[in-house]
Amino acid sequence: MAKSKAEKPVILITNDDSILAPGIKALVEAVKDLGKVIVVAPDKPQSGMGHAITLGQHLRLQKAHIVDGVEAYTCSGTPVDCVKLAVDKVLHRKPSICLSGINHGANHSINVIYSGTMSAALEASIESIPSIGFSLLDLSNEADFTAAQHFARIIVKQLLADKNLDKHLCLNVNIPKVDIPLIKGIKICKQSYAKYDEKFIERTDPHGKKYYWLTGEFVNFDKSKDTDVWALKNNYVSVVPVQFDLTNHALKEKLSKKWKW
Repeated sequence: MAKSKAEKPVILITNDDSILAPGIKALVEAVKDLGKVIVVAPDKPQSGMGHAITLGQHLRLQKAHIVDGVEAYTCSGTPVDCVKLAVDKVLHRKPSICLSGINHGANHSINVIYSGTMSAALEASIESIPSIGFSLLDLSNEADFTAAQHFARIIVKQLLADKNLDKHLCLNVNIPKVDIPLIKGIKICKQSYAKYDEKFIERTDPHGKKYYWLTGEFVNFDKSKDTDVWALKNNYVSVVPVQFDLTNHALKEKLSKKWKW
């Protein structure tokens, strides 16, 4: 039977800050009238989990309340587990799109490698579900998500209106920590080349045993004006198309011609 023209798109929403984080509620509120929203999110913070999945342990799903009229569940696993379980056990089908966030804190540049927020979005992309990860450059639990909601809604509407959407599309969207009037617009960017200059602080616990605390400073090596770091610094919303194929295609061609076996 053909789908009804009036049938709403199914929007799966997840995050890595947990279902209790203000950011995910803000995202649900921003898009809840654009489709049938289903939330499956971790029951505890999972920041920095990257693309981890749960092996050797059971997973639990429990019904939850986040916004009136929106079906929601907590998952005892990682953000990637949330996407996998949502598709297989909650929706029993692939959603139209998957949204992850709104993350508390930046996921620009190298952060995309470590981010649970973006790994959930990339997992959806692997499963042929167009996806977007949203992050606000504000770590505070009292962050103002007004601007992030405004631009998230604009971008999601654009995605839903695209009839020739790449099923593997995945966008990494970051929103600067400024009010809407100060945001200059949306820029499609590349990922900036940057890294953390890290060190471990060595301390001693009350029992005399050593432990280590990771610290680091974000260092940007890319000074070009088409990067996410530049865009955010100059009060633009950055949109970086990302992919799960990590092949360096240019180097592949070079090595194929240069190396002889």
